[in-house]
Amino acid sequence: MDVPTPDLVCPDTTWAMGRVSSYGWGVWESRLHALFAVQCRYQLEDESAHLDEMPLMMSEEGFENEESDYHTLPRARIMQRKRGLEWFVCDGWKFLCTSCCGWLINICRRKKELKARTVWLGCPEKCEEKHPRNSIKNQKYNVFTFIPGVLYEQFKFFLNLYFLVISCSQFVPALKIGYLYTYWAPLGFVLAVTMTREAIDEFRRFQRDKEVNSQLYSKLTVRGKVQVKSSDIQVGDLIIVEKNQRIPSDMVFLRTSEKAGSCFIRTDQLDGETDWKLKVAVSCTQQLPALGDLFSISAYVYAQKPQMDIHSFEGTFTREDSDPPIHESLSIENTLWASTIVASGTVIGVVIYTGKETRSVMNTSNPKNKVGLLDLELNRLTKALFLALVALSIVMVTLQGFVGPWYRNLFRFLLLFSYIIPISLRVNLDMGKAVYGWMMMKDENIPGTVVRTSTIPEELGRLVYLLTDKTGTLTQNEMIFKRLHLGTVSYGADTMDEIQSHVRDSYSQMQSQAGGNNTGSTPLRKAQSSAPKVRKSVSSRIHEAVKAIVLCHNVTPVYESRAGVTEETEFAEADQDFSDENRTYQASSPDEVALVQWTESVGLTLVSRDLTSMQLKTPSGQVLSFCILQLFPFTSESKRMGVIVRDESTAEITFYMKGADVAMSPIVQYNDWLEEECGNMAREGLRTLVVAKKALTEEQYQDFEPMQSSSVESTHSTYTCAHRRLPLCPQSRYTQAKLSMHDRSLKVAAVVESLEREMELLCLTGVEDQLQADVRPTLEMLRNAGIKIWMLTGDKLETATCIAKSSHLVSRTQDIHIFRQVTSRGEAHLELNAFRRKHDCALVISGDSLEVCLKYYEHEFVELACQCPAVVCCRCSPTQKARIVTLLQQHTGRRTCAIGDGGNDVSMIQAADCGIGIEGKEGKQASLAADFSITQFRHIGRLLMVHGRNSYKRSAALGQFVMHRGLIISTMQAVFSSVFYFASVPLYQGFLMVGYATIYTMFPVFSLVLDQDVKPEMAMLYPELYKDLTKAASSCMGPWCSSSLSSSTWWPSPSPH
Repeated sequence: MDVPTPDLVCPDTTWAMGRVSSYGWGVWESRLHALFAVQCRYQLEDESAHLDEMPLMMSEEGFENEESDYHTLPRARIMQRKRGLEWFVCDGWKFLCTSCCGWLINICRRKKELKARTVWLGCPEKCEEKHPRNSIKNQKYNVFTFIPGVLYEQFKFFLNLYFLVISCSQFVPALKIGYLYTYWAPLGFVLAVTMTREAIDEFRRFQRDKEVNSQLYSKLTVRGKVQVKSSDIQVGDLIIVEKNQRIPSDMVFLRTSEKAGSCFIRTDQLDGETDWKLKVAVSCTQQLPALGDLFSISAYVYAQKPQMDIHSFEGTFTREDSDPPIHESLSIENTLWASTIVASGTVIGVVIYTGKETRSVMNTSNPKNKVGLLDLELNRLTKALFLALVALSIVMVTLQGFVGPWYRNLFRFLLLFSYIIPISLRVNLDMGKAVYGWMMMKDENIPGTVVRTSTIPEELGRLVYLLTDKTGTLTQNEMIFKRLHLGTVSYGADTMDEIQSHVRDSYSQMQSQAGGNNTGSTPLRKAQSSAPKVRKSVSSRIHEAVKAIVLCHNVTPVYESRAGVTEETEFAEADQDFSDENRTYQASSPDEVALVQWTESVGLTLVSRDLTSMQLKTPSGQVLSFCILQLFPFTSESKRMGVIVRDESTAEITFYMKGADVAMSPIVQYNDWLEEECGNMAREGLRTLVVAKKALTEEQYQDFEPMQSSSVESTHSTYTCAHRRLPLCPQSRYTQAKLSMHDRSLKVAAVVESLEREMELLCLTGVEDQLQADVRPTLEMLRNAGIKIWMLTGDKLETATCIAKSSHLVSRTQDIHIFRQVTSRGEAHLELNAFRRKHDCALVISGDSLEVCLKYYEHEFVELACQCPAVVCCRCSPTQKARIVTLLQQHTGRRTCAIGDGGNDVSMIQAADCGIGIEGKEGKQASLAADFSITQFRHIGRLLMVHGRNSYKRSAALGQFVMHRGLIISTMQAVFSSVFYFASVPLYQGFLMVGYATIYTMFPVFSLVLDQDVKPEMAMLYPELYKDLTKAASSCMGPWCSSSLSSSTWWPSPSPH
C-alpha cells in the first residue's frame, strides 16, 4: 500500500511570502521549514491513524478512498460510545487518574535508553556507560515497603476499606455502638493472616534469589582465575562456565574445551525446548594457543542494543592488533544466553548484557497480585449495599424530623445498619478457600497437586479460555519414526526389518565391488552421470534414502565419559571408540534425532561429527568419512535445511536437502504421489519431511563457492576436510551473502536457490510425537465444558500443526487456516480479509505475523480469533504469550487460564487469571511460579470439573448466605428503630452480635463449605454441568434479599425492656 505523499505547500502560509523583505529571508526560511515539517508530520500521523482504523473486507485500493465505512468498524463504534459525560462517569475518571499517575512515575523514574555497546575483552573499566548489576530480584517488596504495600493491596478494595472506617469510628465516644473487639477482632484476624502469608512468600522468594545470586563462577583475569559471585559479574568480564552449570549472564562464546570449537547448551528454561542447541565459538579466539592469550590480544565485541528476541543477535568481533585487523560477524550461534545450561565441555565467554538487560529477564513479566472475579463481584455488591445503607439511614433521619444533632444520628444509623455488609464475610470466605485448597491437595486421583495461591480456588470454576504450551505439556517431546515412503512402496513399523536387510545387502555388494576399483571411482562417476537414466531397484532406492537421512541433519553424537576417566582421555577415546553403549544424539530438533536413531536401527550409524566432517558406520563395521562443505540450517522462512558433502572415498559431491512438503514440492522433479501421501500421513498425525538430493560436479560447486586450488587438488581419499576452512576466494557469491549486514537471509536464500533446481526426490518420512497420557479425552472434556483452547508454543509451524491434529485440539472435520507470513499493514489487511471469509475453522499463526496484526488490527484480529474453535500460535516468545493472555482478558472480559511446564511459560502463567504449572522434564520453574501445580496434563480435567466447579459454587453460596445473615439483622434493627420513634440505639448488645456472626450461625457455613450437589464421577462424565455453571448467575443476590426481608419481618421483635 502506498501512503499518499503529503502536500509540502501550505495555503495558509502565502501571506508570509509578502513579508519576507520586512523580516529577512533567513528568519522566515527557518520558520517556514518548521511550519512545513509540523504540517507534514501531522498529515502523516493522521494518514497513519486513518489506515489503522480502516475496516476490513476491502481491497487494497480501498485503503485510500473508502472512508465512509470507517463508522462500521467495531473499534470505531466503541470509541464513539466512550465519548462524552457517560464515558467520564463510568471509566474516564479512572483512565485520567491512571494516566496522570503513570506520567508522574515516568517523570520520577526515567528509563535509561538502551543502546548498542562496545565491549572490550576482559576490560570492564573501558565500558562507556554504567550497566545494571547482574542480580536477580523476584521480590515484590523490601523492608520499608512491605507493610505499606500489603495494607494498600488490602484496603484498595471498598469492602476492606469500609470495614476499616467502621472500626475506626468506634474510637469516637459519640459514635460508639458496641465493644471495640467486635469490630477490630475480625479485621485484625484477616490482616494478620494476609500479612503472615505474604511475609512467608516474600521470604521464600528472597531465599531463592539469594541462592542464585550467590552462585560462584570462575572469572579470568590477568593474574589467573578468581571466584566471583553471580551478582558481581560485570559487562566485559571473561567468565568460565563448567559443564552442567547455569550461564549467569548474556555472553558471546569465545572458547571451549571441546576441540571441535563448539558446545551444546540446554535452553529449556528459556524457550521451553528440551533439545540441546549447538553453539560455535568465535574462531579467532578459539584458535589461540592458550587461555591466557585472551589478554595478550586487543579485541572487542560490538553488540546490538538489548532486546527481547531470543532467536536473533547481530554483532561483530574485531581484533585490532593484527595486520590487517580481523573482523568476524556474530550471530545467534555465537551467543550464550543467561539461564541456559552448559551441556558439554567448558566454555569461556565475554559478558555483554547483565541483570535486567539479559534476554531471560526482559522476557519475564513482573508477577501481579491476583484477585478472583468473585471477590470483585462481592466488592461491587458491597458498594450497592452501601448505597442502600446510606439511603436507609437518610430515610430514618428524615422520618425523625432532623431534630437535634441529626448528622450524628445519621452516622449512628450508618453504624447500626452496617451489618448489611457483615465484617465476617472476609473471614468466612478465606476459611472456605483454605478448605478448598486442602481438598485439592488431598485428592488421591490427582496426586502431587500443590495449591500455591489459596485466594483464587473458585477461579478454576469460571474459566472460558485455556492457553496451553505444547512441548512437555501436551506432548512428551519423544519422537518415534513411523513411516518411510518411496513413491511405489511404503514401509511401516512392522516392515522395518526389510529395510534393514536391504541396507545390509547394499553395503555388502558395494564392499565386494570396490575390491579392485579403488582408483577408478571418479571416471566411473562421470561415466554414470552421462549415461542414460535407468529405473533403480528397490534396494538401491532404500540405500540412497537411508544414506540421505543419515547425512542431511544437524545431529551430533555425544559420548558420555566413564567413571574414573579424565576429560582428555574421554576426547581421545571418542575419536576411536564408537561403541553404542555410551553414545547419545543431540540436536536442536527432536525430529532429527528420531531420524538418526532410526538409521542406526536399520544398520547405518552416525558415529562422529564436527563442524567439518561426519563419519558413518555400515552394518559390516566399515567407517565411511564425509567432508561437510556447506550447511544450510533450517529457518522458518525457508522451511527446509540442506547440506553439501564430499565422499572422501570417491570424491563425489552431493547436495542433500529435506524440508516441509510445501517448500520441497516446487524444488523436486515432477511426481504424482508426494502431495497425496503427505496428506495421508498428516491425517494420521505424523510429522512429514521430504528428502531429496542432487549430484554436483566439481565445476558446479566451484561456481557456487570457489575454493583455493589446494583445496581441490586431491579428489580421492587423500582429500582433507581442513581445506574447507581456508580463506575463500573474493568472488564467492555465497560468502558475500553471508557477510552482508542488510537482508542477509534474503541474499543467502537467493544464492542457494541456484542449486535448488530439479532435485531428485528420494523419500517421504513420517515421525510421531508421543502425546502425554489421556491428552485427547482431556481436551475433549474441556471443549464439552465450553472452554476454548489456545496452544501457544515456541516450536515451528509445521510441528505445532501436526500436534494440533494428533491431539484432536483440531477435530478431523474442521478446516485449518494457516495465516501466511505477513510483514506489512497491507499484507495483514488482505490476509485478515481472507480469514474472515472462513467459518468454523481453526487458526494457525506465527509469532511474527501475530505481531504485525496486533500492531495495526488488534481489536479486529482478537475478535476474529475468539470466534475460532481453536487457535495455534507458533514461534511465540515468552512475552508474546503473556501479551496474548492480556489481550484476551481486555477484549473479552472472560477468565483465562494458562498452563505450562517450562521457564518460558512463567510470564504467561503469571499474566493469566489462573496459572497452572506442570512439574516435568523442564524443571520446576513454571510449577513454582504458578497458582496451582500438577504433575500431568490429564489432571486438569478433575481439577476444573470437580474442584473448580465445587469451589465456585460453594464460595458463591457462602457469600450469599453471609450477606443474607447480615440483611436479616439489619432489617430487624430497622423495624426496631421505626417502632421506637426512630431511635438510634442498638437492638442487640456486645457479645451477642459477635456470637450471631460466628458461633450461632457456624453450622450453615460449614455445610456450605462441604456442600456437594453431584458426585465427582458425574461431574467428570457430564462436563456440560461446568458450562451451565459459568453461564448461570451463581452469585445473584435477588432471591437472598427477598428471603432476608421475609425472614426478618416474620421474626418476633424483642421487648425493649
